[in-house]
Amino acid sequence: MISRVMSAELAEHAGQRVTIAGWVHRRRQLKSVSFLVVRDRTGLTQAVTGPNPLAQGLPVQDLPAQDIPGRELPPEESVVAVTGTVTASPQAPGGYELVAPEVEVLAEPGAAPPFDLYRPIVGATLPTVLDHAPVALRHPLLRAPLEISAASVAGFRETLDLLGFTEIHTPKIVASATESGANVFGIDYFGRPAYLAQSPQFYKQAMTGVFERVYEVGPVFRAEPHDTVRHLAQYTSLDAELGFIEDHRDVMAVLREVVAGMLESVRRRAAPALDLLGVEPPAVPAEIPAVHFTEAQRLTSSDEPDLAPAQERWLGEWARREHGSEFLFVTGYPMSKRPFYTHPDPARPGHSNGFDLLFRGMELVTGGQRLHRYEDYVRALAARGEGTEPYEGYLQAFKYGMPPHGGFALGLERWTARLTGAANVRQSTAFPRDLHRLSP
Repeated sequence: MISRVMSAELAEHAGQRVTIAGWVHRRRQLKSVSFLVVRDRTGLTQAVTGPNPLAQGLPVQDLPAQDIPGRELPPEESVVAVTGTVTASPQAPGGYELVAPEVEVLAEPGAAPPFDLYRPIVGATLPTVLDHAPVALRHPLLRAPLEISAASVAGFRETLDLLGFTEIHTPKIVASATESGANVFGIDYFGRPAYLAQSPQFYKQAMTGVFERVYEVGPVFRAEPHDTVRHLAQYTSLDAELGFIEDHRDVMAVLREVVAGMLESVRRRAAPALDLLGVEPPAVPAEIPAVHFTEAQRLTSSDEPDLAPAQERWLGEWARREHGSEFLFVTGYPMSKRPFYTHPDPARPGHSNGFDLLFRGMELVTGGQRLHRYEDYVRALAARGEGTEPYEGYLQAFKYGMPPHGGFALGLERWTARLTGAANVRQSTAFPRDLHRLSP
């Protein structure tokens, strides 16, 4: 590997001659001095070319070639290695710059970027950004949400590891639909029908019979023809399932710890990205406020069996006003709107031991208690006019004793969009797949 110092480390090497490497972020050529700003994964470094301040008095012909005023600098997005002496400079990014630099071009761009990546704002529409994502995402403002996303996943894993969970990896090609047969992507699996997994639900439940507490970070696929700012055909799902619970409230308590851990990780791991976007992560209450679905209906003057986006927004504002919370649990959704494996509320059979977590007025997490007895699954499927045959692989686990259990699933891209204030979930997705987009 190239022996290099990162931009964020320059202060530790004041007065030393070091090598940085990255992309030419910007070049400015003036009459007597030129500036080359180089971008690496930790930030920006400014290299000053022109008469070498460390070699004053030398004739021009004795100066390094890169220090001669007017010499052509490599264009933006060239990949370069720059060796120079680290010198304090209040005007430079990070307060230090390289002087007397020697510039080695490692790769030259074949074309100019679709818009200037050095400008502080993104000078392109979202379609242009998405069409040119491999280069557009190099812009610091477009990269920042992805840094926050990565820090969120790290916090998700870290929190659940500390709570005794085991990470699992489940198939993404399945024999039957998980949620609804109408919303699956069908594929030809060696001459047999198969589907892209809508969720790891069946497998993570089965694995509670192995590890008791499991989680997964992976893609899920929804063939829903939505063309909205909140839906994707493929997204990253953060799933968890835990056994030996009393009811869905135990799952909600774990979810609260997970959300708090994700936000703490973002503060710790992605502070520069937060600063760049001007984002202040919200506090998580010691106990997230909760309302039953019937109360949510009353508050929003609705008699529908589900919450519309406008009602979620209203409830988000209500939670902020009444409880000072950016988060709100809505519990007890009607069984008719929950999957067949959802455990009913013993006190209200028409309602479920299920919940959604709203974050800033948008549904972010769905979860709840599951059925855990084989005979209950047979009855639940029969009530929906379905037999057990398509689900034999799934139901196998319940024939051999499963503990009371439950879990949740959190959409990573939607989480990141709400946290960063993005208007469109595609702004927090590197290469989104939706109703219209299959490339790049």
